Amino acid sequence: MSAVCEENVYKLKEFGITNEGSAEARYNRKKESIEDLIKGVKIKIINIDEEKKEMEFDIIGIGAPITNAIRRILIAEVPTMAIDKVEMYNNTTIIPDEVLAHRLGLVPISVDPRVFQFKNPDDDKVTEEDTLVFELKVKCTRKSNATKDVCAPDNLMYNHSKVYSRDMKFLPLTNQQKMYEDIKPVHDDILLAVLKPGHEIDLKAYCFKNIGREHAKFSPVVNASYRLLPQIRLKEEIVNEQAHTLASCFPPGVIRISKKKDREVAKVNDARKCLCNRNVYLHEEFKESVEVSKIKDHYIFTVESAGALAPEILVTEAIDILREK
Repeated sequence: MSAVCEENVYKLKEFGITNEGSAEARYNRKKESIEDLIKGVKIKIINIDEEKKEMEFDIIGIGAPITNAIRRILIAEVPTMAIDKVEMYNNTTIIPDEVLAHRLGLVPISVDPRVFQFKNPDDDKVTEEDTLVFELKVKCTRKSNATKDVCAPDNLMYNHSKVYSRDMKFLPLTNQQKMYEDIKPVHDDILLAVLKPGHEIDLKAYCFKNIGREHAKFSPVVNASYRLLPQIRLKEEIVNEQAHTLASCFPPGVIRISKKKDREVAKVNDARKCLCNRNVYLHEEFKESVEVSKIKDHYIFTVESAGALAPEILVTEAIDILREK
């Protein structure tokens, strides 16, 4: 990465920082229109992990207010579907009804909320456009061939001794079976309850569309965070034993040791892995030879989806909501 001009970085010292002027000043000038502001912004996708539903991207050329607005919208304003109403017909477990209902509400549902409408809170009628219905009906019984060993695991002694999210069955309303496929919890191994013989759960759960501002269970992300891109400058050549000491001050991969004739030389390998923990300043020999800073208008943004939508879709949805404000 090429060096950034001095005025566009926060320099980290052993105690405090220098050049602390805000980066927002250049983006808040009245003569600059919103169109000019957008033209100067760059978004670079760094990594998308489809299995973990995580995404890392860089936002370059803008201040913290806009970046933080995207983060807040991801958490609180991008809608998703979650269980919000439970009709409890029978619950003979030790778990109180309200606790079980709360657990169900926190189970992420694999469904695209964009095809559903927000439910009118004053209307109790459920329709295929605004509601999904799940049934949970399990009863714990002793197995006919169960061992008499009281220390044996429950799964060898009882049927349905543990209730998981996979036990929730989707009940389509009218044409939902044709319209939507594979509606189910995102994860099928979420433990909901532990049962003993005679315990029974019989309920219907209603899933509605809403936003995280109303309740955290409607937030579509597990994590949405950002940090400034670190920059490391070696002002002089650091070799041999000192090079290894320098590498130990940073997380693995930040500093690499390369061979140069008859000596080992420290080089900056990947500054974005740096945690900016100032460990390097614990060594007197590095206080003047190593400079750690953060670029003011370069943000590393990380998004982890709860599973309903891919993280890249959530980001575009958040940006669309921001543009409408």
